[in-house]
Amino acid sequence: MAIGVGKGGRLFNLHTKDSTYQMYADEYGILLHTYYGRRIDEENLSDLIFHADVGFSGNPPEAVGDRTYSLDCLPQELPSDGVGDYRESCVALLHKDGSMAADYRFEGYELMDSSYKVAGMPSLYDNEEEKGETLVITMREKVSHVVVRLLYGVFEQENVITRSVQVENYGENEIVLSKCLSCCLDFQYGEYDLITFVGRHTLERSPERNRVGRTKLEIGSLRGTSSHQYNPAMILCAPEATEDFGDCYGLCLVYSSNFTACAQKDQRGQTRVLMGIQPNHFSFLLKKGEVFDAPQVILSYSDSGLAKLSHQYHKILREHMCRGKYQCAKRPVLLNNWEATYFDFNKEKLISLGEQAAELGIEMLVLDDGWFGKRDDDNSGLGDWFANEKKLGSSLKELGDRIHALGMKFGLWFEPEMISENSNLYRTHPDWAFMIPGREPNRARNQLVLDMSRDDVREYLLERMTDILEHAPIDYVKWDVNRSLCDIYSHKYAGNRNGEVYHRFILGVYDLLEHLLERFPDILLEGCSGGGGRFDAAMLYYSPQIWCSDNTDAVNRLYIQYGTSFFYPISSMGAHVSAVPNHQTARITSFRTRGHVALSGSFGYELDLNKITDEEREMVKEQIAEFHKYHSLIHEGTYYRITPPGGRFCAWEFVDEKKDHALQTLVMTSAEGNPLPVHTIVKGLSPDKDYHCSANNQIHSGRTWMGAGLTLSAIPGEYESVLIEWNAMGKK
Repeated sequence: MAIGVGKGGRLFNLHTKDSTYQMYADEYGILLHTYYGRRIDEENLSDLIFHADVGFSGNPPEAVGDRTYSLDCLPQELPSDGVGDYRESCVALLHKDGSMAADYRFEGYELMDSSYKVAGMPSLYDNEEEKGETLVITMREKVSHVVVRLLYGVFEQENVITRSVQVENYGENEIVLSKCLSCCLDFQYGEYDLITFVGRHTLERSPERNRVGRTKLEIGSLRGTSSHQYNPAMILCAPEATEDFGDCYGLCLVYSSNFTACAQKDQRGQTRVLMGIQPNHFSFLLKKGEVFDAPQVILSYSDSGLAKLSHQYHKILREHMCRGKYQCAKRPVLLNNWEATYFDFNKEKLISLGEQAAELGIEMLVLDDGWFGKRDDDNSGLGDWFANEKKLGSSLKELGDRIHALGMKFGLWFEPEMISENSNLYRTHPDWAFMIPGREPNRARNQLVLDMSRDDVREYLLERMTDILEHAPIDYVKWDVNRSLCDIYSHKYAGNRNGEVYHRFILGVYDLLEHLLERFPDILLEGCSGGGGRFDAAMLYYSPQIWCSDNTDAVNRLYIQYGTSFFYPISSMGAHVSAVPNHQTARITSFRTRGHVALSGSFGYELDLNKITDEEREMVKEQIAEFHKYHSLIHEGTYYRITPPGGRFCAWEFVDEKKDHALQTLVMTSAEGNPLPVHTIVKGLSPDKDYHCSANNQIHSGRTWMGAGLTLSAIPGEYESVLIEWNAMGKK
């Protein structure tokens, strides 16, 4: 068993292959966090807690006379709120009498031999290869009739532990849940850095590393999506931690809406880390018998650096979060028409693109924005999900049939969660849009947001999307979200329940996605929010690939894909070859480099094939051949960050499971006169096998390659790239 229970049912050890997480319910019912780190035996480590009389840190009534016992100093799994722990809390309550105290005490536990599910939200699931285990610890609020269940899941071989929270009101009085975070980690000792992933639209998920101190480090979103600005994942690590050395703790929130994540030292140097739903603009009313479920946090620990931590997240998300036909299947190489035509297209243009694409080996044509309603720009039509056959010059079925006749698949763009005021839907149902009565709303991209918490809104969207997908041969759907949420007001939850709307909105999105995929299980769904504005673990449950960024510039993509790789599988990153000068940066890079960068993701094109040269057409064929040749290596292999972007060159590497084949991509990002040699390190090979290297035609042992590295015989020019292969020759 991965979960051990001892000391009269009060000591809990969660074991993975390489780690242990320990808790102990003490004599007062406080659930103490005693250890998380390298795998250990099951001895009670509560003796590591140092008790002292700390000024201005009071004592609970049970510990009367013992001034060394204070909630303000103890490492806890579920910190109480307003009763003596002055640090950040997890679950805060507003009682009928206006008081806000919440004092949680241990009541009992339950073990389950499978993974738990979070109601209405994605969570890691069991598969045939590995079945998780679950520990449920029940904590009861000391005075009110509120129970908090702490859910812990263990995936032993994957080195993953999950956490979630469930709050239930057993009392006659209504309770307002004013804060509900999913995870608290208290570390009694040690210095730590916090790595977060920050950015903006078209430059998402750049790693930012800061030392944890008394000043709180906090990221989060209030945008109704997980956001371009802050990703809901972070790493707590030793200050000396590198790719291959040091203790690292990952926290990844399975949630696509407003979130918070923070780390802070307390007065005694202990570090508290919290993650969950953003408490700003959040409140949730619980009547008698009602339950609130918080999203899951995926924890993982590495004792040997950041690379191992990333490998653990790649594997767990690819195998226990992604689902469906395309979870592991090779995805078609696609051509998206957006940067080729924008809104200016018709059947003839699209079929011409399809014909050229088919000749070059591209396998799917995707029709992006502009095919529906009155939609010749981004100022109208959203919500009117009816094909504009006058603009197209045909029905979607006729167009799809023509594309299929070319031997290609056909894909379609949707933005279901949004609505234009200049639309028939808005004129018919203005109350379906978020807009506060008496206030003029913010408009972004000249559009408003549909209230996805409403059943009638979701029923309409499901009916329209089902009608389109049933009557046209559509193999792929790109699901986009092109603005942040604000002006939140739901006519359904008006009054004192509008604090529930952000959360109910994303539950509605999940519900619609689930029903759509139940109806069309063979559709390949690609998530998108202006690129990477909703790139999170929860969306991978529905869309095994997500458009990584609206920025397709190959050099900027080095940074974006690098940051994304710390948590998310390479197979999840939508990456395309686009035209130059690049439409976002005006940078000019070689066609080869654009292909090599896009190869490290779900591969495709976003350009006008009418405007590329004959030489580039031949390169498209070569790139597609490379995609097929290296697909399993890139999408299923182990990924190594060889160098970060920002230096003279950027390099990364893939190694297959048997360590027979490795592929390194190297991109030069600067040029200089009288250049120094280009020397790169090599990772992941078997020390006891010999490998032939394509770059210099030499054979060395894996031990030698990994020790000595490789010096390129020729130095690529600025923004040029090379692929380097190592193939095993057999054991020494």
